[in-house]
Amino acid sequence: MTTDNSNVLIKVDNLCKSFDDVEVLKGINAEIDKGDVMVVIGASGSGKSTFLRCLNLLEEPTSGSIYFEGTDITDASVDINVHRQKMGMVFQQFNLFPHMTVLRNMTLGPTRLLRQSREEAEANAMKLLERVGLADRANAYPSQLSGGQKQRIAIVRALAMNPDVMLFDEPTSALDPEMVGEVLEVMKQLARDGMTMVVVTHEMGFAREVGTKIVFVDEGVIVEQNAPEEFFSNPKSPRLREFLSKVL
Repeated sequence: MTTDNSNVLIKVDNLCKSFDDVEVLKGINAEIDKGDVMVVIGASGSGKSTFLRCLNLLEEPTSGSIYFEGTDITDASVDINVHRQKMGMVFQQFNLFPHMTVLRNMTLGPTRLLRQSREEAEANAMKLLERVGLADRANAYPSQLSGGQKQRIAIVRALAMNPDVMLFDEPTSALDPEMVGEVLEVMKQLARDGMTMVVVTHEMGFAREVGTKIVFVDEGVIVEQNAPEEFFSNPKSPRLREFLSKVL
């Protein structure tokens, strides 16, 4: 099944997810337009990471539909791997191959999946590394990098696949505090460049500064969503007011 609203990149319709008899997501509805930076916040265990991981079917929804670029990717007849190539994903842990150099980590996907030549993939990788100030680390191995460097590499590795959307699952939570800023700066630059992003994060400053839509998830449902100014200065629900009083 497809939809044809050309500005909506991802449409989530009544998404539910259970693990055994535990209902984690209880009917999520959301739309992510092209160019949106949707920031998803909430307490630990609220379902926000499960929601994000359902967007590219890393977690299989129990029920509901997810439309990506008009196609219902929960349909069993759809080749999800074709669509995943257009959805970059960055995790808390960096997931770099330890036995490969930075450059090889970055060119593996484009050469194997996008059928780029090695020369083309390496040239593109070097441009991306320059963009995040790490061109001099191209031949280093992950063990020789700081946490912040690894996460920046993980971001540009995802960008090397030319995705239409970037999904971030708490990308700074495993970093030392002084490394958080360098990763958030890369993400801010992506937002300025118009990349569509869905970001699960505890970084409220980033949410306020960069988000176009802020979504508050609690106990498996979206309790409130709004533009950042209204969301932070005039929260409607008591639960959101309570949450913000603890994190701001």
